[in-house]
Amino acid sequence: MVNWKKNTLMRNAALAGAGITAGSIAFLSSSYAQNANFPDTQNYWAQPFIAALANRNIVQGYPDGTYRPNETVDRDEFAAMLRAAFNEPAERRIGSGSDFNDVPQGYWAAPAIKEAYQAGFMSGYPGGNFRPQQPVTRAEALASLAQTLNLNSKVPANTQSAAAPNNQTTAQAPNNRSTAQATPQPRRRVMLPLASLALLQPFVTPVRQAAAALPVQPQSTPPQTAAAKASTPQTQSRPLQLKEFYTDADRIPQFATWAVESATRSNVVVNHPNVRELNPQRPATRGEIAAFVHQALVNQGKLPALGQDVPASQYVVRAENIVQSKK
Repeated sequence: MVNWKKNTLMRNAALAGAGITAGSIAFLSSSYAQNANFPDTQNYWAQPFIAALANRNIVQGYPDGTYRPNETVDRDEFAAMLRAAFNEPAERRIGSGSDFNDVPQGYWAAPAIKEAYQAGFMSGYPGGNFRPQQPVTRAEALASLAQTLNLNSKVPANTQSAAAPNNQTTAQAPNNRSTAQATPQPRRRVMLPLASLALLQPFVTPVRQAAAALPVQPQSTPPQTAAAKASTPQTQSRPLQLKEFYTDADRIPQFATWAVESATRSNVVVNHPNVRELNPQRPATRGEIAAFVHQALVNQGKLPALGQDVPASQYVVRAENIVQSKK
């Protein structure tokens, strides 16, 4: 295994020198995008999520026809997936993805990195680096989606959560939008002092001093405007009790707490094999990222939700079902 990993890294380094990486093949080779029936996902838990995205060229396989769902996703690959899945307006400008010191001219993911940065999905690191081949954690992926997309909440903000359901017994709703009234979640730019959580290497640290001028919000829930506060009852700002949803809620990085809450309200979180284990600091796999992106697109009304008869649907954390079960 060690030798295989070493050879893979050496091969990727050689390809990168030519402006090509394994990620570019996996995400940008359209000739392999038409077949969503990857042989290595047929009995894989996330197959419905992967197939739905592959049929729309949001995710793609490797030249050998495989998808490799258990491989981790690097930041450049994640940027490419975001570019294919979403079309968010630019909120800040950068000349090119190659403006980052470690993204060379002609790098396969430079256009995707530029768009992910401009839309606010991702940011760089101090010193002008992007770290394109750094793995993405599950918490970082959820933070990236929640901070940029206008997610629709499924749970009233004044409702306290109850104990999370057993993923084998909880009834699943075939259509997320029919189970509870959806309300837009406020978008919040995530900022985190690197000195406190340097090992987590979050997406959202600014790469330029101009980006650092974005407001830092110390609280763990999205801020409200004065008008919203005036028109919203005080009880509606009560956060979800994430420890009642996830057994490892104490491992959620502080910068991602509000994002996980927003994603939980919005049915974006997908946990396998145990719906109650978030594993926030573990590098996300290609199967898991496909599930997150799929659910974000469902939340936006751009993809149909999985039916309750689809086994993979049991791994979607459905906060509204938890609340309803306690009424």
